[in-house]
Amino acid sequence: MKLVNKVAFITGGTSGIGLETAKLFQAEGANVVLVGSNEERLAAAGKELDGKALLVRADIRKVADIERAVEETRTKFGRIDVVFANAGATTVATLEAATEEYVAENIALNFTGTFFTIQKTAPIIADGGSIIVTTSFLNTIGYPGLSILAATKAATRSLVRTLGAELAPRGIRVNAVSPGAIATPFYGKIGLPDSVLSEVAAGITQKIGLKRFGEAAELAKAVLFLASDDSSYTTGAELVIDGGLTQF
Repeated sequence: MKLVNKVAFITGGTSGIGLETAKLFQAEGANVVLVGSNEERLAAAGKELDGKALLVRADIRKVADIERAVEETRTKFGRIDVVFANAGATTVATLEAATEEYVAENIALNFTGTFFTIQKTAPIIADGGSIIVTTSFLNTIGYPGLSILAATKAATRSLVRTLGAELAPRGIRVNAVSPGAIATPFYGKIGLPDSVLSEVAAGITQKIGLKRFGEAAELAKAVLFLASDDSSYTTGAELVIDGGLTQF
């Protein structure tokens, strides 16, 4: 097993990529700390992890909540070995429709929350630990209605380089996974009617080299690689898992 006795702190872990990663980390021997904002979804995820994970209800848009989650982790485990900053969400908004509140909300959840998750966990991350963040294929292509999400994910990609440089003296590696179109609840939350969502999905599928959406479990394996010693000489990198969507 690749993560025996490691402590893994996962945000956005109640569904999709985060939950699949938590399951895989646990199977690989890790002690999992699952952070989520919805109490019911957090409890349901905890059951899927056989009641063995530390569940912390926290809203990563609030720095005080992140600090509390980190303190609960420190109290129970004394340290963190792996951080997977995966929390994020958005709704579609065109240039004309985006409001000041919409922009602020997206930045708080998809960028600021990630930054402060790293800042607040860093003091108790063991030297030689690993931080992984979730970016997006939207870093490299333009997609109408998702300009603010794309901008926050591009900013997060930059954090991987800058914070990776800052933490390198401690041997802490900072990397990103960049998902393409993945079959997760994310797409059902972006505010499109089912008929439009199906049309969009079909259009994206035609652009994917492998002609299918990816599975959350496939992303989880990439996160495991970056979390484990298998990637001991990898930092500042973005691992693209998109079936060829942005490559050809």
